[in-house]
Amino acid sequence: MNSILINQSEIFPSKVVCIGRNYVDHIKELNNETPDSMVFFFKPNSSISKSLIFPKGNKSCHYEAEISFLIEENKISAVAFGLDLTLREVQSKLKEKGLPWERAKAFNNSAVFSEFKSFNGELEELSVELYINDELKQKGGVDLMINKPQEIIDELLSFSSFEDGDILMTGTPQGVGEFNIGDIFLGKILYKNETIVEQRFEVL
Repeated sequence: MNSILINQSEIFPSKVVCIGRNYVDHIKELNNETPDSMVFFFKPNSSISKSLIFPKGNKSCHYEAEISFLIEENKISAVAFGLDLTLREVQSKLKEKGLPWERAKAFNNSAVFSEFKSFNGELEELSVELYINDELKQKGGVDLMINKPQEIIDELLSFSSFEDGDILMTGTPQGVGEFNIGDIFLGKILYKNETIVEQRFEVL
């Protein structure tokens, strides 16, 4: 099984729980409708990666930077920078036909994470930034989320469950786009505007 790191120790999540359309400006940039209820999808353990690998056999892939949480005993225990990689053209075709998104979202290495850092602070003070080749591409925070992290957890528990060590990805702010092999990503999680997690990735 694939693993993530927290405080230099390995954990093996059973799954990644993701929520879509959680930032108003991101909904607008993709011309999507604002959902009446939370949009969930899962990524399997096979999607988890510590490296940023461009999906083989595809000409285009989108990055989506997200504040990501480690869940233990149904509570947030740690935070990390995460990337939800998306085959946007594939996703659009699936959505047009009313089909599930797994081919566009759940492929191998499609959930990329920095090392997790233990966290018990104020969730509303967290934000995420993504730089690609030294250019700021995405910036957003819990204050801009439609559904806040605890609300997402409560809703998920109404129909499913978290195993200890599972990951919650909380949606992406505006600024998503394509990337290429060789690009340099710098992802940050900030708390009260100070960087607490920082991870550099080179696209392989």
